[in-house]
Amino acid sequence: MSELTFEQMLEESLKTIHTGEVVEGTVIDVKPEEIILNIGYKSDGVLTRNEYTNEPNVDLTTIAKPGDTMEVKVLKVNDGEGQVLLTYKRLAADRGNKRIEEAYENREVLTAKVAQVLDGGLSVVVEEVRIFIPASLVSDTYEKDLNKYAGQEIQFVISEYNPKRRRYIGDRKQLILEEKAEMQKKLFETIKIGDTVEGTVKNVTDFGAFIDLGGCDGLLHISEMSWGRVENPKKVFKVGDVVKVLIKDISGTKIALSLKFEDQNPWKDAASKYAVGTEVTGRVARMTDFGAFIELEPGIDALLHVSQISKEHIDKPSDVLKSGEEVTAKVVDFNEADKKISLSIKAMFAPEPKAEKAVDEDVVSVDIDAVIANEDAAE
Repeated sequence: MSELTFEQMLEESLKTIHTGEVVEGTVIDVKPEEIILNIGYKSDGVLTRNEYTNEPNVDLTTIAKPGDTMEVKVLKVNDGEGQVLLTYKRLAADRGNKRIEEAYENREVLTAKVAQVLDGGLSVVVEEVRIFIPASLVSDTYEKDLNKYAGQEIQFVISEYNPKRRRYIGDRKQLILEEKAEMQKKLFETIKIGDTVEGTVKNVTDFGAFIDLGGCDGLLHISEMSWGRVENPKKVFKVGDVVKVLIKDISGTKIALSLKFEDQNPWKDAASKYAVGTEVTGRVARMTDFGAFIELEPGIDALLHVSQISKEHIDKPSDVLKSGEEVTAKVVDFNEADKKISLSIKAMFAPEPKAEKAVDEDVVSVDIDAVIANEDAAE
């Protein structure tokens, strides 16, 4: 029986490998673009940068060093130059597919960094498996610019798993909606009408502002922004402002808010400040054909009727007054129940003296005050 040569014994001691087999190798050399491994075969294995990762321009010398061990998959037993071509990313992808499948079946929440911002959504990588999150599933609200997510770690669930088509869809919106639902539940368990709460301005419109209360948005209507008049909410609030608001009403999941705190109600002391006969100074806030409304202070407007603007007859307030002008008048009526105050400039002037009775019995006496009163009534 012939003895085996050294070469034959060495070859028999080396294992046989097959394409697709997973093997463990020891790094014997590393270059920026490839790693050489001893895999216990007659030829060394070569792991190129393209077969290590999908990330571009990775320097493999920062990944591995001689002596490290790695599990790799055999891509080709002979690459044409007598070397074994290996892949790491495909092995990782196989394992990643299994990982994604488990996450899909168990509805596991995954965390990954956004690798790329695309026109239609975001791309993330989980164990070498690329997952696409469509723009419609990134948030519970429309977001025009997704670039703010670049490089950020985000959480999501797998909503579609189709390995045959390599289609893996992530959903972040579900998690946001579930979190908000839980926050909303806690919010409505703790708040009641009359409470003062803190919120953040989320959106400002022509008719009011939406305030994020943490789980639900409340509407601060323009009419509830101040005891005075607010012409344009956008001049008062901006997105991101933190405000303390009063819960005025709760109807289902709708919350009405107010900034009209009762201790700041200007009508609280109005009876003494604007008693009949008091002279006041205010600003012309707005005008109509029948009179001008004078702002005495924010939240309190008084009517200066056209007949009480001047001793002379005028057709309309704008003939003698202009918006923003300061006027001084006398309070001639105060109705606290209806929150109405009437003013008169005419009442500021002393009444003209009555004519003395004529000695001549043929002369008819005239009541000047009565004439003026009749004229006023005719106006």
